[in-house]
Amino acid sequence: MASKKNCDKVTVSADYLRNIEKKVEDLETIIEVSSIISSTLDYNKLISIVMEKAKHIMQAEACSILQFDKELNRIVFEFAITGQRVTSNALKDKVTLDMGQGIAGWVAEHLEPVVIKDVYLDERFYREADKLNNFKTKSLIAVPLVGRRGLLGVAMIINPKDKSHFSDYDAGIFQTLCVQISTAIENSRFYTESVQMEKFRQGLEIASVLQKSFLPETPIFKKGNLHVSAANIPAEKVGGDIYDFIEPVNGSIGVLVGDVSGKGISAALYMAKIISDFRYKSKMIEYPEVVFKRLNTGLSNSPMGMFLTASYFVVDVKTGHFSVSTAGHPPFLWVTKSDVRVMDIPSGPPLGILSYEYTSSDFSLKSGDSLLILTDGVFDAKNPKGERLGFERLVAHVKEYRQKETLVQAIIDFVNDFSNGAEKSDDITLVELKWQ
Repeated sequence: MASKKNCDKVTVSADYLRNIEKKVEDLETIIEVSSIISSTLDYNKLISIVMEKAKHIMQAEACSILQFDKELNRIVFEFAITGQRVTSNALKDKVTLDMGQGIAGWVAEHLEPVVIKDVYLDERFYREADKLNNFKTKSLIAVPLVGRRGLLGVAMIINPKDKSHFSDYDAGIFQTLCVQISTAIENSRFYTESVQMEKFRQGLEIASVLQKSFLPETPIFKKGNLHVSAANIPAEKVGGDIYDFIEPVNGSIGVLVGDVSGKGISAALYMAKIISDFRYKSKMIEYPEVVFKRLNTGLSNSPMGMFLTASYFVVDVKTGHFSVSTAGHPPFLWVTKSDVRVMDIPSGPPLGILSYEYTSSDFSLKSGDSLLILTDGVFDAKNPKGERLGFERLVAHVKEYRQKETLVQAIIDFVNDFSNGAEKSDDITLVELKWQ
């Protein structure tokens, strides 16, 4: 008995086939967009290509991206295409929206997509953009762009070409594209930030090398009976604390310790200028008050808010006699075999603020005496609880360890133990002048 196979035939309409073909084409475009995102990190190029693809796949007349400005808590036009024209600049310069303002502002505030069939029937619609662009918005889809750090902006697709309004299917496709747009924006931002950070890091490295080149070649200096040792620890890669050793006249040593306002690169650049000026203006001058007057005049045109607190000592290496002028700097410590004296001598204002006639004070060192000059970063150090070391605690520690051969290192160890790994808030500089 012969067997007979029945073959069932399925007939589908041309519209159904076109719909299937459209979905396949849309899927291919989405895959293509994903490939584009992986191929470049250039933000402007990425957004331009991706939005052109979105406009094509949605068969829309226009599309736009509004970027969220976190500092202003507003959204601004970042990219817009109407017809064949890129109109970003006209809108970017003139249209910004508060959170909640317009349809885009509402989407940004609520983090919800919307599909609107007729925008002129929606009270949220902001009409100024159409007026500026000589364009009429009819129907749109607006989707929030959200990344790992939160809201990035809002993407909108406007006016389908072959129908009166967008469908739910269109909304689903556009939301899928917006996930990729968010990824593209975030990847590009991460890349840009990493490039900028690397440039900044390289700049800090160069600034650090240059700054160290302005300081004395070695932190140890000996001349006659005077032994000088120093330590300089920036809070960041570069800092604003300075110290310098010079020989202004025969038989004398000049020692400058100062603290430039602020920290970081701006303070480091200002510090470099100050050391250059100081070395030039202190040549052949044995009176510290004269050096400060000249230095103060030279710094009178400093950028607003920039100034220098400083102490300058001129020591006769044969007799131990020294003169010192102070410009708004913390007191120095006079360490003897039996005690530690806080030398809060008369001081003028910081250098670079106002015209002033600086004065000097004169003293004489005895064998075994030391002068300890420091910046406020030493006693302003904080521990992990936020407690400040304080000047009195520092003086008590110096009294206890005043006979140590390496007093500077003992103080640094004390500050580090107190800080216990807490981040430094200011630069630290210590200079000891020891009369042997």
